[in-house]
Amino acid sequence: MFCPFCRHPDSRVIDSRTSDDGLSIRRRRQCPECGRRFSTTETASLNIIKRSGVVEPFSRDKIVSGVRKACQGRPVTDSDLAMLAQKVEETIRQTGASQVDANDIGLAILPPLRDLDEVAYLRFASVYQGFDSLEDFESAIAQLRTGHVDGLGTDPGDSSAQAPTGTAEF
Repeated sequence: MFCPFCRHPDSRVIDSRTSDDGLSIRRRRQCPECGRRFSTTETASLNIIKRSGVVEPFSRDKIVSGVRKACQGRPVTDSDLAMLAQKVEETIRQTGASQVDANDIGLAILPPLRDLDEVAYLRFASVYQGFDSLEDFESAIAQLRTGHVDGLGTDPGDSSAQAPTGTAEF
């Protein structure tokens, strides 16, 4: 770690603390050359590979804005959406991968959104999974009623389930 004051290529860690959300580490450092102290924040990078092939950093804000559209007119607060985005990030980070497909983000959104609000879940799934007919909605509603819905919005025992084809982008 270069000292920001004298550009010395080394520093000594004096103190390390985990952030409140547990996703980053704050380190207090001291330069052995000039003796000045400075702080650094370390996080594990998480990048999203979009359908176009473009790679960009993960953003909770994009999760919130994408899901907010599905929650319009529903009794869902901003703090509910922030918690949902945090759950999605935790789910994605648990995979241990540093790069994740945008499609996997959408799949990670579905279960906590279903728990938050079933109408918003259906709205999001209808776009994300590209519902084409009333039968698609009826099937999704029937699966919600019976409680046999996995992260894809399909019955886990249904071997004819297809991958999502919608246009939601994160």
